[in-house]
Formats: sequence, C-alpha cells, structure tokens
Amino acid sequence: MRAVFATLILKARNMSESLSYRDAGVDIDAGDRLVENIKPFAKRTMRPEVLGGLGGFGALVEIGKKYQNPVLVSGTDGVGTKLKLAFDWDKHDTVGIDLVAMSVNDILVQGAEPLFFLDYFACGKLDVARATDVIKGIAQGCEASGCALIGGETAEMPGMYPEGEYDLAGFAVGVVEKERVINGRSIKAGDVVLGLASNGAHSNGYSLIRKIIERDRPDLDAEFDNGKTLREAVIAPTRLYVKPILAAIKQFEIKGMAHITGGGITENVPRILPENTVAQIDAKAWELPKLFQWLQKAGNVETQEMYRTFNCGIGMVVVVAAENADALAAFLTEQGETVYRLGAIRERVGGEHQTQVA
Repeated sequence: MRAVFATLILKARNMSESLSYRDAGVDIDAGDRLVENIKPFAKRTMRPEVLGGLGGFGALVEIGKKYQNPVLVSGTDGVGTKLKLAFDWDKHDTVGIDLVAMSVNDILVQGAEPLFFLDYFACGKLDVARATDVIKGIAQGCEASGCALIGGETAEMPGMYPEGEYDLAGFAVGVVEKERVINGRSIKAGDVVLGLASNGAHSNGYSLIRKIIERDRPDLDAEFDNGKTLREAVIAPTRLYVKPILAAIKQFEIKGMAHITGGGITENVPRILPENTVAQIDAKAWELPKLFQWLQKAGNVETQEMYRTFNCGIGMVVVVAAENADALAAFLTEQGETVYRLGAIRERVGGEHQTQVA
C-alpha cells in the first residue's frame, strides 16, 4: 500500500511540473541562432527587386521594370538520397548548392532569369553548426546564380527524423519575357545538339551509386581523378549553368534546352522535342568521365541503363540551328563551359524513342 501511495505522489508531482517546448525537443533559441548565423550569407544574395529581408512572414519581391511582358517561371526540387552520403560522411557544405542548382537549372531551360529562392530545412533536433553549413551552401548557390535567398523555413520536429539526419527542399521563381520563352517548338531536323559538361553525378542516381559503393567497398579516400579522391568526386555539387546560359541567350537564338537530371540523357531530352523529331546523339562525341566509368564497371551497369540513370558527364543539353552551333559553342567555352557537339536532330521514324545514343 505504501509503495502504491508513493507512486501516486511521484506521478502527481511529475504532472505538476512545468514543461517547456525545449522539454519536448524543440529549441527555439537554437532556431534564433541559426537565423542570425545565416543573415550575412543571405544578404550577399540580395537583388534590387527584393523589398524585405529575412524574418518576416512573407518575402516581397517586385518584377523589374526592364520587363515589358513578364512571365513567372517556377521550379521545386530536393537533393534526394545524396543526403544519405552527406550524413554518413559528415559533409554538409555543398548539398545546399545542389538544392539551388536543381531548381534554377530547371527554370533556366525556359529562358528564365532566377529572381529568388526559398528553402525548407527539416530535422528532428536542430544542430546549429550543421544547419549553418547547409544554408551557407544554399546562399553560395544563390549568389553564383544571381538569385536572391529571400527566406525559408527551418522545422525542428522531434521523432520525425533519425538523429543526425535532415531533409531539404527548395523552390526558385524566375522571370522571362513572354516572347522569349524557350519551349522547343521550333526544333526541326538538321538542328545541332550541344552538351555542357557536368561536375559529376550532380543530384541524381544516388540510390544506385550508394548501392554500388556498398557492394564494391572501394577506398573512398584514395586518389581517384585529377588529384581528387573518389569521395570528393561522388559528393561534388551540381554545376550551375545560369550565368553562362543567360549571357548566351542575349546573343543567340536557342531553340531548346534540357537539364539532365533524373532519367539521364535519354529521358530528359525528349521533354523538349516536337513529336516528329529525334535527337541522334553520338556516344563517341565525348569521353565518359572517370566517375561514370568506375560506376559502370563496379556496378556492372549496362550502357543504356547508364544513359537513362545518370547524366554521364553532360549536365545541360542545348539545341540550336546548325548555322549558329559553332559560334554558340565558342561563346559558352569563353564563359568557362566545356562544350561538346553531341549530334543532331532528325526526323522520327514510327514510334521510336526520341533520344538515341549510339
């Protein structure tokens, strides 16, 4: 009886204790520290169109006066299972660049200049230093794209994520003159297909990459390619094509562009092609980068599976009239891009797949 009575007293005492949000696993002070940490990085990304800084309930952005008939173009994405490697390798300073690139490169293919970016960072318990690294990378990607980081959301949700893990999502909004939207409708047989080199696997195919690493068990820290380790090659951030492409659009008529993401070369290029056309790509037009050579060999991956899973060294495809191809390639090379003449557009035969790599 005494034991029961003591238990009841203890339970009553526990029920009377004052609980805080921190007791439930949410640290408001940590969130405030994170906001203060990232303000200097976000400030460097600001554009004249932004009417308010971080901290409000919503961000205000006006459309620049230089546009006569503006169309807003939006895109959203995440980083995918590449985050699992960031967790395993405790490498968090580049996944933010990936996050930005996946959205701004997408809206770029329609000719849009990115105006602003918003991020969503969710975790079980907020690690301020780690989150600062992530969002610093986001700001770096925005700055390199001329895109303002105007806000976002940091969500600390105990019990939702394993310890040390988080999730990322983001979206970008850009603007393009209605008459200058790039949609691929003018693509025709005889046009030339150019390819811009990637930095590596970017942010796609990482479920397969992780499977290959798990099975092959390579030495990730041995020198692999041009002084880089395999680990560095695998985690390299997505290339940002915004500034070179926007500069090219001002001087050349680009008919269509495809950001090579999930689905690889063979599944992304058809998204911009008229139904009666095929992009005939010469597999010998570029050398498969060493990372993809290793992935194919270590994973015993069939060649066509490589083309439909990875970018295989081509991060952006540009379709242009034949008479402009050489000049555009030379211009993009001057802008710092590695450019390959991949092939040409031809008439489609029957119901054949719209991108052929051979």
